[in-house]
Amino acid sequence: MTIKKYSRLALAVAISSVLVGCGSDSDSNPTPEQGVFSLGVSDNPASANVVNIAFKQVVLKNSDGAISFDVNTGEDGLQHVDLLSVQGSEIETLVSGQSIPVGEYQMCIYMQNNEVSIDESSYVLSGAELDTDTNEWVGGVVEGLVTNSNGSCGGVEAEEEDTGRLFFNKSFTIAAGTNNFVAEFNLTKGLQGPKGNKDYWTLKPTSVQLVNTVEVGAISGQISEQTMADCETAAGGSEFNAAVYLYPKDTALESMADFRDADYSEDEVAPIASARVNPALDASGDVESYGYEFGFVSAETYSLGYTCLAQNDDPEDTNIAEPDDGSLPFFLSADEQSVVVVENETTVRDFPMAL
Repeated sequence: MTIKKYSRLALAVAISSVLVGCGSDSDSNPTPEQGVFSLGVSDNPASANVVNIAFKQVVLKNSDGAISFDVNTGEDGLQHVDLLSVQGSEIETLVSGQSIPVGEYQMCIYMQNNEVSIDESSYVLSGAELDTDTNEWVGGVVEGLVTNSNGSCGGVEAEEEDTGRLFFNKSFTIAAGTNNFVAEFNLTKGLQGPKGNKDYWTLKPTSVQLVNTVEVGAISGQISEQTMADCETAAGGSEFNAAVYLYPKDTALESMADFRDADYSEDEVAPIASARVNPALDASGDVESYGYEFGFVSAETYSLGYTCLAQNDDPEDTNIAEPDDGSLPFFLSADEQSVVVVENETTVRDFPMAL
């Protein structure tokens, strides 16, 4: 099996060689047809202030072997990305404009695992407050972040023991020309807070999907104050975390379920993704509206659900109805139907539709 490891400098040389080969009159060593590969990361947010992943490597593999890309941009040899800073259509680029042979591939991403409370590796910050003057988080608790998968990818071994592996089961095609992909993280489904004797967070390795940006559109909108107030009144209590959930076409409000590992009943429909509701500030720093955005959505028709209790949606438990064990309930309080997504366009849908 052939394993190729490309640093940024080595890749620049490889690209130059391809360009020279394509311009040559000699057919004795024909150059394989090339496609240009770029990869970014984006997020569907969970209930946290910062979710920082220290990325190490991106590996593409097929039957011929594997190609690895160093993604570091810092002095520590890592690329740090706060997933909550790249919500909606925002992305952070890990690999840009790299030329590789066309064909079918699978992908793995290596990250640095961290089990201790430091902000120099992968970590989660929670319970902080935003200083609107400096736009920085104040206070809160820093805890480590790991993914519970490791091992090689296409024969490319992780070089350090503290390495976790995020993998994509579905293969994808690198075609001739430009190929832009986004690794979209679903943190509501895949990010688990500390439990038992663990004082660090866990990211499920399958909580990320690969999206071809040519095949997707976006959904965005605003949430009315009345919609938010109605949910909070029905929920009671004093802690609220607003989010919009994405469901398949024609999912009725009463059928909209939570994220969970357990099975769904015949009357329940699993969410596809969720998006945090964020405040929009005016020039004075005052909140003027609340909005949400799904950045990379396949071109289909969907239903949307709104909740003010996203913090209670534990992906390892069933939370849709008020349980008997004393834990807090979760429900969707408002819906929007027939949300049509078109490739390369943003569909605007407010709660309610006409604000």
